[in-house]
Amino acid sequence: MAETEKNSYERLRHRIFEIIQIGNTSDGISRFFDVFIACVIILNIATLFLGTFDSMEPYACVLDVIEVVTMLVFIVEYALRIWTADFLYPRLTRGRAVLRFMRSFDGLVDLLTILPFFFLSGFVAFRMLRVVRIFHLFRINAYYDSFNVISAVLYEKRNQIISSSFIIFVLMLAASLSMYSAEHPVQPENFKNAFSGIWWSVSALLTVGYGDIYPVTALGRTMAIVISFLGVGAVAIPTGIISAGFVEQYTQAAATSADRIERYLQTVLIDIDSRWIGKSVDEVEKEYSVIILMVKRERGYERPDLDFRVMTGDALIVCDREG
Repeated sequence: MAETEKNSYERLRHRIFEIIQIGNTSDGISRFFDVFIACVIILNIATLFLGTFDSMEPYACVLDVIEVVTMLVFIVEYALRIWTADFLYPRLTRGRAVLRFMRSFDGLVDLLTILPFFFLSGFVAFRMLRVVRIFHLFRINAYYDSFNVISAVLYEKRNQIISSSFIIFVLMLAASLSMYSAEHPVQPENFKNAFSGIWWSVSALLTVGYGDIYPVTALGRTMAIVISFLGVGAVAIPTGIISAGFVEQYTQAAATSADRIERYLQTVLIDIDSRWIGKSVDEVEKEYSVIILMVKRERGYERPDLDFRVMTGDALIVCDREG
C-alpha cells in the first residue's frame, strides 16, 4: 500500500513537471499553463506601470489586489519548480538538483521576481526579466538562440571590448582633468574638483550632451569640441567590435548549417548496374545503413512508402544513418 502511494506521488510530481515545462507544445495542458503564465506576467508588469500614474489613484486597491494575486501565482510556480527540480536534472540528487535550479538563469529570474514583493522594493524592475519566459513560449529563439549569440560575441570579443573600454575610461579622466583646469576658476560651483568634471566628460564622450554643465571659457569650449569629436570615435570602437562579432557569429552559423547539410545529404542516381534495383526501402536502409528521405521520378519528388521499390532512373535523396 505504501509503495502504491509512493508511486502515485511520484507520478503526480512528474506530471506537474511536464505541465510547468516551457514550450511543451505536445501537451495541451502544458501549453495552456504557458499561455496563462504569460498573461500573468503581462498583467503584473502592466499593474506595475499603471501604479505610477496619478490618475490611477482611485483604482489603487484593485491594482494592489492584482499585484498580490499575480505574485502568489509566481510564488506557487517557483515552489513547484523547486519541488520537481530532480526531474529537470535527473543525474543529480534531489538536494543538488534544487540548488542547481536555484542557481540557474530561470531560477534566479523567478527568485528576483518574488523577493522585491516582500523586501528590496527598489528592485521591482527585476520583474521585467520574466518577459524572457514569453520568448520561450512563442519560440522566438527556436532555431538560433539570440541570447547565446550575444553571450558568445561578448566572450569572444572580450579582450577588444576591455581594451576599448579602457581607452574610453582614460579619455574620460583626461577630459575631466582638462575641463577642471580650464573651468574651475570661472565656475567653481560646477567644477569643484577633478571628479566633478566626470559627469560632463561622460555626457560629452558618450555624445549625450545634457547641457546641465557646460564650459563658458574659450579654452574650455575649444577642448569641449575636441573631446566631443574624440567621443564619437571612442563610442564607435566597441560598437564596431560588437557588430563585427555578430556578423561573424551568423556567418559561422550559416556555414556550419550548410556544411552539415552537404555532409549528411546526398543524391544517389540509380543506373542499370546499381545493386539497389528492385529492393524495398527497408532492405536498402538496413543493408547499406542509410535513410531514404525523398525519391525523384517522372512525377516529381515523393516520399517513399512501404510498397516502394527502387527502379532504374530513380534519384534518391539519402542521408547517412549515423548523421
